[in-house]
Amino acid sequence: MTPASPSGAAPFSALIRAASHDRHSEAENSTFIGDLLGGRLAVAAYARYTEQLWFVYRALEGAAGPLAGDPVAGPFLRPELPRVAALERDLGHLLGAGWRERAAALPETAAYAARITETARDWPAGYVAHHYTRYLGDLSGGQVIRGIAERTWGFPRKGDGVRFYVFEAIGNPAAFKREYRALLDALPADELEKQRVVEECRRAFAHNAAVFAALGREFPLTA
Repeated sequence: MTPASPSGAAPFSALIRAASHDRHSEAENSTFIGDLLGGRLAVAAYARYTEQLWFVYRALEGAAGPLAGDPVAGPFLRPELPRVAALERDLGHLLGAGWRERAAALPETAAYAARITETARDWPAGYVAHHYTRYLGDLSGGQVIRGIAERTWGFPRKGDGVRFYVFEAIGNPAAFKREYRALLDALPADELEKQRVVEECRRAFAHNAAVFAALGREFPLTA
């Protein structure tokens, strides 16, 4: 049971999780992710997915500097979280030298990254919605992808190829997620603004689902 706040209302972190549940499930249950997790796709599909994550996280982390002092978004910019360097190391392993020159964002990925950049520039609370959906998702469910990738394609445990999913600076993921959710509960926003954040969280999951759908079209499972 979700504990109530002193006023009797559910904590904002619980509300945002519940309100985005359907979109979260839609993304998790995509054909592409199902085939990837089922070991039915070649490593090229995993590499392409990792490449798309690079574009998304570059947008997220490119905004971190300007938002560091923001009273709404700033507290979420924890030094344990950045993923771009790990993604670049993985992509070097997966795609080889010169991968940056060959990297290409799918249109759906470009739209996702553009929305993150837009919220970072114009609406810090909206940026928090994207920050939450990405980092807590990859810190949690991303560990399933890491384990399957290691078993399916023979990557060394927590080594090159899956470093994106290894949050080395977070010794206790459960405690870290509790702290993160406490930040959400303390978000300096009124109820109307919080509802807008919930809707942006749903939008973030919709962007994620669109990327999965595009990857599914690029890597259809052949009989």
